[in-house]
Amino acid sequence: MLASLTNINKFYNGDQVLKNISLTIDENDKIGLVGNNGCGKSTLLKILTGSVEPDRFTEKDGIVSFAAKATVGYLEQMSGLDSESTVIDEMRSVFEPVHRAIDRLREIELEIELGDSSSADQYQQLTSWVEANDGYNTDVKIRTVLSGMGFSGEELSRTVSGFSGGEKTRLCIAKLLLEEPNLLILDEPTNHLDFKTIMWLEDYLRSYRGAVLIVSHDRYFLDRLCTSICEIERGVLTRYKGNYSAFVRQREENTARREKEYEQQQKQIAQLEDYVARNLVRASTTKMAQSRRRQLEKMERIERPVHDTKHAKISFTYAVEPPIDVLKVKGVDISVGEGASRKTLVDELSFEVRRGEKIGIIGDNGIGKSTLLKIIQEQLPHKGIVRWNSNIKISYFEQESANLNKELTVMEELHSRYPSMSELEVRSLLAQVRLVGENVFKETGVISGGERAKLCFAIMMQEHGNVLILDEPTNHLDLASKEAIEEALAEYTGTIIFVSHDRYLLSKIADRLIELTDGGYRCHSFGFEKYLDVLREEQAQEKRAADAQKQQRAAEAAKEKSEKTYRSKQQRSADAARKNEMRRLENEIDELQARIDLLTDEIGSEEVYSDYELINAKCAEIDELKQRIDEDFDKLIELDE
Repeated sequence: MLASLTNINKFYNGDQVLKNISLTIDENDKIGLVGNNGCGKSTLLKILTGSVEPDRFTEKDGIVSFAAKATVGYLEQMSGLDSESTVIDEMRSVFEPVHRAIDRLREIELEIELGDSSSADQYQQLTSWVEANDGYNTDVKIRTVLSGMGFSGEELSRTVSGFSGGEKTRLCIAKLLLEEPNLLILDEPTNHLDFKTIMWLEDYLRSYRGAVLIVSHDRYFLDRLCTSICEIERGVLTRYKGNYSAFVRQREENTARREKEYEQQQKQIAQLEDYVARNLVRASTTKMAQSRRRQLEKMERIERPVHDTKHAKISFTYAVEPPIDVLKVKGVDISVGEGASRKTLVDELSFEVRRGEKIGIIGDNGIGKSTLLKIIQEQLPHKGIVRWNSNIKISYFEQESANLNKELTVMEELHSRYPSMSELEVRSLLAQVRLVGENVFKETGVISGGERAKLCFAIMMQEHGNVLILDEPTNHLDLASKEAIEEALAEYTGTIIFVSHDRYLLSKIADRLIELTDGGYRCHSFGFEKYLDVLREEQAQEKRAADAQKQQRAAEAAKEKSEKTYRSKQQRSADAARKNEMRRLENEIDELQARIDLLTDEIGSEEVYSDYELINAKCAEIDELKQRIDEDFDKLIELDE
């Protein structure tokens, strides 16, 4: 047992958010925590981390306990970063104790070299501790995690304050992973991450040596990572074994079982109450009736399963069947901005859409996906051709619901579009998407993003389009609403063109993909699962190519080093020969000069200067010696240069 919660209760404004919640977290558990927005997930995490106290009725309530050596890491939002540090310094701060130990080892080594061996025992202890903590590979760990979280080598020297909010969140995750707590708590970790980074994080967490507790609306992430799912519903926590898909199946089976048990008990209660009512006043059956009544009083009543009223009932239909060829796009550019600031993201894009196809458009943030949806609806200027066939009726879901009038109420917005609908019909339609109660009288500008999305779905249900164009339809939705829209799109027989980062939705709906890349695009004739396989293979090939290049560079460096070593031997030999020759020339010059001095002295003697032929011979020899000295000097200058 790594951590446990026992009888956790919490009230806010008189409402009980958490009811007698108990949870045990063991080592290596990978737990997903799910539930509707506002159900108390974040509150439970804060109670677990000690930032919020539970409400206690007895001494046995509200107990939070940890194993003796448990360490907890909690990712909430942008926190725990020094905004003035560089990225690499911020990550290295995690290993400060290791770095101090290594610095102390260097100091002890110097002391030993100077003859002081008094710290030899400490040296052995520190060496063992550093090796046990893999202290000599900290920079490798840092660069591996930062690379996985999408930070390149150039960004490591940047100051933290210069990054965006999403980038800081990624840095927080990276730092938390490097800290390696044995209980890692993550709240919506996949926000702001692209597909490649999410895939890396999934793989990293799956092999993480510790327990992981995750709050996430990313069903694909929960599916790939989790070994159990905990759902909070009406304040009560229920734990299910397996990943998210297994949880969905078990929850449906559990609900059906509880419904059956409730109905059986209600039938039993009715029979007992009927028996008591008929036999209590009869003297002969009074005791039997009283026994049945006591049985009723002692019976532990099963609460009636409350069907989740938050599940929207969404259905898209159309009356006019479109032709087989729906859309042709040829040579279209994706550009943003105007005038001199206009920037082209994709120069030429071409594709065709046929009836009944469900096409997912994917790519990094800011790559032009939403712009493409507007271009094919002729809402933005472009080059090239966009040609829709006849009998096409488009129903469009805009990401930020900008097509709603913020000053109208929910009821007024829908009624203004369809004035022939009665108030009862409007209320009934809104109830289908679970917009009920006072919310229908609120202005669209003040309701939540999820509620605005539901209103847009209600409008689309009335439009009866045979082509749906959707821009991030599951954004702002809770899990129940995501499942509802996913089911509606799966059952829809018309054509769908949609942009999404929701991998679960892409996996279930898209039968082919258009991927926008940096400056280009790729059309994939297969669905999202096959795309992920292709992406993993491409990443593996890139890694193999990078490893091969690394090995080649290492081989070239070794060869260059060998050549440099060889050349240095040749150079040393040449230098020695040059110096020897210079010394020989200097000695020869000295000898020649000494001979000149001797001849000069001889010329001054009477015996020589009185002999004309002899003096001419000696003068000629002196000239020859001076010529040789000049030649030797020239050679010396050349060798010196």
